Amino acid sequence: MERERRYLKEYLEHLEYIKKYSPNTLKAYRQDINQYLDFFQENSLPVNKDNIREFISRIFLKTRNKTTLSRKIYAIRAFYAFLFKKGKIEKNPFDVISSPKTEKKLPQVLTEKEMTTFLDNLPEENFLHLRNKAVFEVLYATGLRISELTHLRKMDIDFKECLVRVLGKGKKERIVPFNEKAAEILTRYMVAAGKKFKLEHDFVFLNSRGGQITERSIERILQTAYRDIMQSGKKVYPHLFRHSFATHLLQRGANLRVIQELLGHANLATTEKYTSLNFSDLLNVYKKFHPRS
Repeated sequence: MERERRYLKEYLEHLEYIKKYSPNTLKAYRQDINQYLDFFQENSLPVNKDNIREFISRIFLKTRNKTTLSRKIYAIRAFYAFLFKKGKIEKNPFDVISSPKTEKKLPQVLTEKEMTTFLDNLPEENFLHLRNKAVFEVLYATGLRISELTHLRKMDIDFKECLVRVLGKGKKERIVPFNEKAAEILTRYMVAAGKKFKLEHDFVFLNSRGGQITERSIERILQTAYRDIMQSGKKVYPHLFRHSFATHLLQRGANLRVIQELLGHANLATTEKYTSLNFSDLLNVYKKFHPRS
């Protein structure tokens, strides 16, 4: 395992600088591969099919989660594929290992009524209220990931055309429209932010001290606001807005290809299928089918 450990740093640098993987993905790969290496090193086992299956069995007995297990197998197989391509090993020992079949779960979503009730009842009395309402209106209007929203800069927003430029996973840029309701509250929030903080700030969404708001802060704000407005103990999280955005567009008849383009899915095969999609078609479909347009 010493050989593999020597190359792990090189592999992670490859993922970070060449593949442009996110910090969270890099962390998961590092943990999964190190867990595998630790198992073989601590038990002084050679790498072969039977011992790999023993490792997989132990992981499954510990987690009872096929999705977690599949992720770990994928990470380790990809690591060995990298070593094979570099000529460091003669064959990939995970080529003979199959990933467990996992059940596809439908994502949790809010209904259109729940979403509308929540958004329409968010208070607007002060700067923080305006910011919170702008955050959730923009999340629902665009389907952005929460990390994409917290990294939005003023220069990314085109209010004239109601478009936002997003840097998504793998540093891939996409253009996403937003509706007039989001534009109106976003404009009022940004005017309020400009008055509250005299210094110029690049980031759109700020905390109470004028710094970049964090994902965790938005999660806490959402949980409190949803409980107070909806009088519900339902577990909610920012990604619900992304799921709801896509589901509501689909339910209203939007083309699945358009939705995937708006979401900026990183899958290469998916991306290749949509290269011929005309941006004007995407914009027209968005305006026709988004519930708050």
